[in-house]
Amino acid sequence: LREDELYAAALKATAEALGAFGRVQRLERSFVPNFIFGPDDLVVVLGQDGLVANTLKYLDGQSVVGVNPDPARWDGKLLPFRVGDLPRLMRDVLGGARPIKEITMAEASLNNGARLYAVNDLFIGPQSHVSARYSIETGGRSEHQSSSGIIVSTGLGSTGWLSSIHAGWRATSAYLAPGTELPSADPGFAWDSDHLSFCVREPFPSRSSEASLVMGRIEGGGTLRIVSEMPERGVIFSDGLESDFLEFNSGTEAVIRVADR
Repeated sequence: LREDELYAAALKATAEALGAFGRVQRLERSFVPNFIFGPDDLVVVLGQDGLVANTLKYLDGQSVVGVNPDPARWDGKLLPFRVGDLPRLMRDVLGGARPIKEITMAEASLNNGARLYAVNDLFIGPQSHVSARYSIETGGRSEHQSSSGIIVSTGLGSTGWLSSIHAGWRATSAYLAPGTELPSADPGFAWDSDHLSFCVREPFPSRSSEASLVMGRIEGGGTLRIVSEMPERGVIFSDGLESDFLEFNSGTEAVIRVADR
């Protein structure tokens, strides 16, 4: 109840502060995927970090200001501002006096014409806890695999899901080979880097599947091609939103690349 009260108060104060600078369109999170943003719109996100990422992937060049409504509760790595900053901040933003950070996005395009963008990461795999089966190709190498799925991360998302995968690998390597010098524990890279990073989760080697092409980079201009061998329940979703997915069943080909947005 206390959290809800604080958010309601922050929402009211934000709307009042923004109203002094122009027309304000208040938009609920569930409508973001279908909302038509104007090319000159300035988007103010009031919520947790995930709301920033979920909003960014539906934009095409519009600027976003991330505002933390509850700094005592939320770390807000993507929320550098507070509600009280808005009167001074908006003058600077509208006057072009604030620096802007650009973010490289990932894009998955299917051979049926469907397309999905990601701000943090893409997941390619099964809907449930069964093995994903597919062929994978990048940089002139290819193989058939059986795994728990593939994570493709942007620079913005490289301190999230990708980081947890690296932490597991690093701890396992330290256990299996004590005393071995290990690479850096931080897989993070710049938000505007012209590449993506991919990792295969729990690859299973067998007579019909291999497990050597398990991590790498997708350089700008390069691609990662994945062809589904899953008869049903194969999916591709982005930024942790499992409800917003592309079906990825047998014969469907996905091409993953750095997005042009």
